[in-house]
Amino acid sequence: MKKLGFRSHLQRAAKWVGFVLLSWLLVMGSYPALAEPISSQLEEQVLQIIRKHPEVILESVRTYQKQQQDQQRQAQQAFVDQMKTNPRAVIGQSPTIGAKAGKVVLVEFSDFQCPYCAAASATLKQFLAKHGDEVTLVYKHFPLTTIHAEAMPAAKAAWAAGQQGKFWEYHDALFTNQKQLGAAFYSQTAKTLGLDVQRFERDRSSKAAEAAIVQDLLLGEKLGVEGTPFFVMNGAVLAGSVELPELEATLEKVKG
Repeated sequence: MKKLGFRSHLQRAAKWVGFVLLSWLLVMGSYPALAEPISSQLEEQVLQIIRKHPEVILESVRTYQKQQQDQQRQAQQAFVDQMKTNPRAVIGQSPTIGAKAGKVVLVEFSDFQCPYCAAASATLKQFLAKHGDEVTLVYKHFPLTTIHAEAMPAAKAAWAAGQQGKFWEYHDALFTNQKQLGAAFYSQTAKTLGLDVQRFERDRSSKAAEAAIVQDLLLGEKLGVEGTPFFVMNGAVLAGSVELPELEATLEKVKG
């Protein structure tokens, strides 16, 4: 399972710590009226606080982590409830395959440059071949842009193919030829699939493509998705390159 890098988590925590320290400085009055340029003074104030009170950093990080965990739990519960009561709202405009009105909805967060996602894609094909009459697979984009340079361009290309009804064919081509990802491959694949290439190129560079992918990313972040692939099947969470027996066991559990 590919995960967001440590740097990303550190940056999020650092922002929170910086906010806490700045707030403390202002409240304590140790930063008079912000009259002088804040860069050098703030740096020195923060360094002094850290030297005298290193526990502030730890406490701030713990507070940040707890808030994040609480928010993720609430978002996950809301998502699970919505999957049960209004699955169409969860699906939205995302591409689907399998049962048209399945009682079981399997939401996948995936990255086209992630090798574990490619392996999971092959497993999902087997799963749907056996259970496609009762399970609806929903694809959500979650490109890990900090570690995969082609993840976002590939996601935009797949979205553009979807605008012409060929998302899943394009999806398969991307995962099958993962080492060839790049602008030339995206255009050639569109041509091979018989797409209107001019429209495809226009769509994949559009603001609409970016907005659709960012919407999926924001949903994934709210749910606490940190790596790919990540699955939610009627509320049951599965992470990593799952095997067929695990998917089938989960299916029986959520059906029961």
